Amino acid sequence: MTFAIDVDCEACGACCSFSPTWPRFSTETEAELDALPAHFVSDDQGGMRCHGARCSALSGRVGSSTSCLVYDLRPDVCRACTPGDGACMEARASFGLDQLR
Repeated sequence: MTFAIDVDCEACGACCSFSPTWPRFSTETEAELDALPAHFVSDDQGGMRCHGARCSALSGRVGSSTSCLVYDLRPDVCRACTPGDGACMEARASFGLDQLR
């Protein structure tokens, strides 16, 4: 029997470096969006600013030690990705990170 690994987000960060189209705003209120520092928001204001596929609010090295610089203010799409879910595992696979234990 195979089980999903225990994922420590602060030792991963793959989901925040996986796709420049993923961190999009969809259900946030205007007040929530206004709370995000402008330099982390894309020019079209449709999502988080990315450098390549990496969210500009991600600090650290993917697969080693990471943190979100706007964790308490992060968009709903970021909150919806949970450790070990399908999106998490897809992002981890793209970086060659462990999938199973």
